[in-house]
Amino acid sequence: MGKKMRVIHTDTIISNIKEMCIEANYNLSKDMENAIVNAPEKEKSPIGKQILEQLQANINIARDELIPICQDTGMAIVFMKIGQDVHIEGMNLEDAINEGIRQGYEEGYLRKSVVKDPIIRENTKDNTPGIIHYEIVSGENIEITVAPKGFGSENMSRVYMLKPADGIEGVKAAVLETVKLAGPNACPPMVVGVGIGGSFEKCTLLAKKALTRNLQQRSSIPYVKELEEELLETINKLGIGPAGLGGRITALGVNVETYPTHIAGLPVAINICCHVNRHSHCIL
Repeated sequence: MGKKMRVIHTDTIISNIKEMCIEANYNLSKDMENAIVNAPEKEKSPIGKQILEQLQANINIARDELIPICQDTGMAIVFMKIGQDVHIEGMNLEDAINEGIRQGYEEGYLRKSVVKDPIIRENTKDNTPGIIHYEIVSGENIEITVAPKGFGSENMSRVYMLKPADGIEGVKAAVLETVKLAGPNACPPMVVGVGIGGSFEKCTLLAKKALTRNLQQRSSIPYVKELEEELLETINKLGIGPAGLGGRITALGVNVETYPTHIAGLPVAINICCHVNRHSHCIL
């Protein structure tokens, strides 16, 4: 007989997702907070510096008063990494995840921003359903990342189906064009998630995942690391600045993820997030 399979009840998943929705909306992750705290000293524009200091004060107020960092508490994006040696007991997993979101948004007094149908647009009144991405991995843990995503910045995101001949210069041009078009609408200073490769839908998922990576953690692929650093520097020379009112700090970070692709393609997605780049992480 093999070893006994680990059992996780959906009640545990519900309570964790509930807490994570609240936590992500009240507190920025340490890397994001550090980036905002350190930004004013690099900012040359007096108004830019003032805005960055206000953002810092806003983070402190949200944490101390237990209120959302931003009034757009986002659509809940949930990444589930499920160990193949785990048995999930209780209710249907997808229903459980949405129940966690529902409880989190109701008990945390978070704004309900989801409409049931994209055209009819009647509010679901509990911020469900979330967007859920599943990954089956080895082991007996469940790793959950909850990333509430506001739509001021989401609306500024783009996908480019480049030709292989466009190469890395084409990728850079796509990222810079997207950031320029976003301008003040994405509530800069922004975080830029870039997905390169895969297919039409895979590159967008890579870009979304890139936003949840620690800003201090660079890619382990040498050319990608260089690309992240170069893009950040170039974006910060565009002069958009905090709140789009001019200055050096247009972006706090650029994270790039890559994936194998087809010989005929070079898909690139740019998912922009405002300075409230929220994500909460736990392992069950």
